[in-house]
Amino acid sequence: TATALVLAACGTLAGAAHAQASAATWSTFGSLTAVHQADADLDGGGDYSASSVILRVGVLGDLGAGRRAGLVFNYDYTDYDFSAPAAFGGLAPWGAVQRYGVAAPLSYTRADGWSLGLTPSVDWIGENGADSSESLTWGAIATATRFFADGNRIGFGLAAFDRLDETRVFPLLLVDWRLSDRWRLGNPLPAGPTGPAGLELDYRLGDGWNLGLGAAWRSTRFRLSDSGPVPGGIAEEEGVPVFLRATRSFGPGATLYLSAGLVTSGRLSVEDASGQVQREVDFGTTPLFGA
Repeated sequence: TATALVLAACGTLAGAAHAQASAATWSTFGSLTAVHQADADLDGGGDYSASSVILRVGVLGDLGAGRRAGLVFNYDYTDYDFSAPAAFGGLAPWGAVQRYGVAAPLSYTRADGWSLGLTPSVDWIGENGADSSESLTWGAIATATRFFADGNRIGFGLAAFDRLDETRVFPLLLVDWRLSDRWRLGNPLPAGPTGPAGLELDYRLGDGWNLGLGAAWRSTRFRLSDSGPVPGGIAEEEGVPVFLRATRSFGPGATLYLSAGLVTSGRLSVEDASGQVQREVDFGTTPLFGA
């Protein structure tokens, strides 16, 4: 989702601003994630699955006096596979979906430990064959994060997005809190299969390995093809992934993340081009894997 991209930028920028407030440096980063959601039973009959590739690259830099800025680019490709979806008239409501966009995180870190951030973003997300001019989503997240001397941080934010004929405003909790030498509470990996809109309990095993257990909220809304069953309509996929993560660090510059979990409370919906809901279909709990 667009929120995942913006939260990735906010979290990375705020941490870097606090740690390197006096260092005039620029840094680059990137991530590549493969995700597979297994067959999920649809209410009324049939099932569907989804496989995705998620790419994130960006640059963050110090502007001096506690100010930092950056650019984060993203590209997602998701291939949906429907089998006999009776609730959608037996026809696959959509196929492959692409998303690309950019966020511009800005932050200012004060001497008292507070970091204020603003991250506007713009994305285009639609099924192959959708009108790109009708696939634009945009918005911003404003955050305030308090850093403490022991390295802990906690913050709050407000997100506002125009998501294809729908405006959504919601609060956010940003946390990175060490509970002990081995336990930490934080937000999930932004570029992972769940997105960062949740909480995760992390345990450090040692030798570069960490384990995490958490849950997140995930929502994807996109424009449908002009030649599909609902021409120019809008589809939305929602769910609550509950997951277990294993992480292996290879020095300061590279990390491997492996995730497995279940998507619960899942729902698919389709609106026509005028915004009228045509179908809302719940789907059963299904496995989710990512690396």
